[in-house]
Amino acid sequence: MSGEPEISVPEFSPPRLWRGAHAQSVLASAPLRRPLVERRARDLIEASSDVILDCGRGVRLHGYYSPRSGAPENECKGLVVLIHGWEGSADSLYLLSTASHLRRRGYDVFRLNMRDHGPSHHLNTELFHSNRIAEVVGAVRSVQERFEARPLFLAGFSLGGNFALRVAMRAPARGIDLRQVVSICPVLNPETTLEALETGWFGYRQYFLLKWRRSLLKKAQAFPDRYDFSHVGDIETITDLTAFFVEHYSGFPDLSAYLRGYALTGDALEALQVPCHIIAAQDDPVIPSHDMAKIARPSSLVVTMTERGGHCGYVEDYRLRSWAERQIGDLFDRAADR
Repeated sequence: MSGEPEISVPEFSPPRLWRGAHAQSVLASAPLRRPLVERRARDLIEASSDVILDCGRGVRLHGYYSPRSGAPENECKGLVVLIHGWEGSADSLYLLSTASHLRRRGYDVFRLNMRDHGPSHHLNTELFHSNRIAEVVGAVRSVQERFEARPLFLAGFSLGGNFALRVAMRAPARGIDLRQVVSICPVLNPETTLEALETGWFGYRQYFLLKWRRSLLKKAQAFPDRYDFSHVGDIETITDLTAFFVEHYSGFPDLSAYLRGYALTGDALEALQVPCHIIAAQDDPVIPSHDMAKIARPSSLVVTMTERGGHCGYVEDYRLRSWAERQIGDLFDRAADR
């Protein structure tokens, strides 16, 4: 199956106050946005049920299933699986907002928690890392089988966008019938993303360090006989913490091999068959835009580069609504009609 050769999306034009890359990146997950998102997502949250997925080889992942409204006029268009970014969760604001928007448009929604994200640290003994693609593929396959969804859609943000594209690469061989995949600001080259986090605005670096340390401590609480991370607070950079993690827990020989393992640059996407659409911003402070020129461009892949948007920002107005979620909905609607 090949994608459409050209799919246009409307220009993203945020209000003047929100035009900066940092403003966009921070606003998407800012606490001041939570009451607005949770109010709009109240029906989604109330309709959500906890699900534990069998992902193969003893791996279990957690998520929330939210069927569309039962109103007769709200005919189901399909099921969407959403994947959050690194150290986010199925309850991250951008995921809640997107899920609520898609549900209102007539989609059932499954918000997946990757391993050791959300309330899932106790489900698997081994630690999460970014090369655990097999279990995410298994999770999407399990969702397809459990809910008998036709058609099936997939969207991801940041690292979740990276996972979504890698799932799409493997979907045909695993019998996963994906109609359309959308990836928002995906990690393309982990090496340059790591460099951007280390050399860019310190707020991003501190944010991810704090969340990763907390996650590791939760893992140690779940498996106290296996892990002791009491010293991770002494590791001051993401690079050093990642190198420590790779050496002791990843199974990879070194940091470079680990980062190359989930890179999408080079020919990683050359054999892509599932229709995929990447939406990314030129001013993204976390994912260098020049990396987009280093990925393969098969006919099944469409790339939209916006001038603004920051990292998974795309806050389009003073009501803090998301431009990106509307584009996801529009792309899925077009694919549902094919």
